[in-house]
Amino acid sequence: MSKEVRDVLFDPANKPEPNHHGFPLYKVRLGLTFVFVGFLIFLFGLRPDLFGLDRGRSIGLIQIITILLGLGIMTWSGTIILRGLWNGNEKTIVGDFGSRVIATGFVICSFAALADAFGLGTNPLSNVLLGTLQSYGLMVGIFVVCIGLLMLIKPKQKKPEDD
Repeated sequence: MSKEVRDVLFDPANKPEPNHHGFPLYKVRLGLTFVFVGFLIFLFGLRPDLFGLDRGRSIGLIQIITILLGLGIMTWSGTIILRGLWNGNEKTIVGDFGSRVIATGFVICSFAALADAFGLGTNPLSNVLLGTLQSYGLMVGIFVVCIGLLMLIKPKQKKPEDD
């Protein structure tokens, strides 16, 4: 075991210095790949007729879960991309708060979309559907996630002025 690993194990506050140089190309590529995969899953749940599957008259429980899975993957990967742009630097309070707003937005999406499954909607448990009010709640949750992603964007650093 190397000295650096041993020091971190004994004292978690004693971490090696982060790499503040360069662009996190790997994290951004990985995040963009997962954003695309999440969007395909989201689209698969929202519009299965685009993939040659039967859509049905309404959006049911399996489609709702597929929509939430795709939305969750897009949210998670967007957070990975924006956190990667901080490149090991300490986040500001707004950036840290943005991470929590993103999670809150996804919880709003989940509870709004699955209101019937939780017994809070107008349809009984055997007939779970995504209604108009639930889709409005889903849009509000997506809007909250977008606000959180905007808060997570790294601000430009001020260049020191030489006198």
